[in-house]
Amino acid sequence: MRFENRVALVTGGGQGLGRAISLQFASEGAAVAVVDLNPDTAQSVADEINSANGTAIALQANVVDFEQAEATIKEAIDRLGKLDILVNNAGITRDNLLMRMSEADWDAVLAVNLKSVFNYSKLASKAMMRQRYGRIVSVSSVAGIAGNAGQTNYSASKAGVIGFTKSLAREVASRNVTVNAVAPGFIPTQLTDTVPDEIKEASLKQIPLGRWGTPEDVANAVTFLAQEESGYITGHILSVDGGMVMG
Repeated sequence: MRFENRVALVTGGGQGLGRAISLQFASEGAAVAVVDLNPDTAQSVADEINSANGTAIALQANVVDFEQAEATIKEAIDRLGKLDILVNNAGITRDNLLMRMSEADWDAVLAVNLKSVFNYSKLASKAMMRQRYGRIVSVSSVAGIAGNAGQTNYSASKAGVIGFTKSLAREVASRNVTVNAVAPGFIPTQLTDTVPDEIKEASLKQIPLGRWGTPEDVANAVTFLAQEESGYITGHILSVDGGMVMG
């Protein structure tokens, strides 16, 4: 029960990686605020946690909107008492070659994947600095490290998360707040359903461990960085990719 008496908020917590992360925190004692654009999926995850004798609330928000982010942070603290852990997980893809990419698809991906990290980290870090304790973990991607053809918007947003993580880590370290990120490789979820099968198979050949990752693999890495015992790790990017990208 590493997270007993801790409160975690997970954006994009209603499905995929966010669901696995929310369930992992709850299984180890944390009270969890599940934030998602879709109120039904958020409520489904919260119900699953509560039915297993955990504690969770579902909060609906468009994570791009600063005022909505502010409202969810406030409600989470009001209802759960405090905020110890923030997981910036919300993300989308709008893949295309740059020559064919619309401005709308560029803007949407940068907004959801990067601006939301600004919104929630800015708000959560204030509360964490006041209590002199906090863990912020953002979900980046190996695409933000190595790049990926057809994903200039996604890769740019995830590289931005890495730079943001390292900068914020320096700003809040003196208040015992750590800021880290995980960089998943190919993890089959709803987000990857539209990826053609031939690309999926080609990616598998690039993974030394010979398998795709699971949402639980990512959840394990997130909870490792969020635990109290990881308090001497900050500004770190932890790849969870089966060895796909090394260095």
